[in-house]
Amino acid sequence: MIHGKKVVVVLPAYNAAKTLLKTYHEIPFDIVDDVILVDDASTDETVKVADKLKLKLFIHANNLGYGGNQKTCYKEALKTGADVVVMLHPDYQYTPKLIGAMASLVAIGQYQMVLGSRIISGDALKSGMPLYKYIANRFLTLIENILLHQKISEYHTGYRAFSRELLSKLLLEKNSNDFVFDNEMIAQAIYFGYSVGEVSCPTKYFPQASSINFMPSVKYGFGVLKTALMFRLAKWGIVTYRIFQNKTGGEQNGE
Repeated sequence: MIHGKKVVVVLPAYNAAKTLLKTYHEIPFDIVDDVILVDDASTDETVKVADKLKLKLFIHANNLGYGGNQKTCYKEALKTGADVVVMLHPDYQYTPKLIGAMASLVAIGQYQMVLGSRIISGDALKSGMPLYKYIANRFLTLIENILLHQKISEYHTGYRAFSRELLSKLLLEKNSNDFVFDNEMIAQAIYFGYSVGEVSCPTKYFPQASSINFMPSVKYGFGVLKTALMFRLAKWGIVTYRIFQNKTGGEQNGE
């Protein structure tokens, strides 16, 4: 626990057998109460490694996609009574050592969503981020900040912490099962007035680290632009979208 709040780490896994052990051993268990791994029909030994680590394990019979995996992660984390949920990729691209900092910002009520930004430090390219991904990251973030009226350094990180309230009230099941789920979730949080903070997060790039290829990246980019435009049109009251409805089916259109 941290500041009296139960902390649960969720690991959305797909073919993470080679990196799961290293990721797990850097999780700060002095503050983390539970670790949940959701395996999205991996074809390697991810499940076997998770069993050896005695993780709370949930297995998808069929691959549901990155967003579909996260939906299960958050649903199961809430069932454990989590107050703070940290989503950490089990590919060891993001350091588990920042869990304490991110969870603490949520636990004290400073933010209800905290993003681990690869951009704040200015070392993304030195750490190995491909140039085309860096350029796309900066372009998409600029457009999103304009349309969402924010000053976030990066919307595309896979390292995030959330409050129980946020996860309980957003209609995440209406989001995509694909990679754009991440962006839809941020847009939803901002739309409904939840506070979003960031911490600087060093990132590693190596062959075992998960990364989407060029064509899926292009699809993701268009999905990001679409989500940002939908956000703005919904705020202006021009169009109604399912992802920007609350639990009662109503909407909120104030800035």
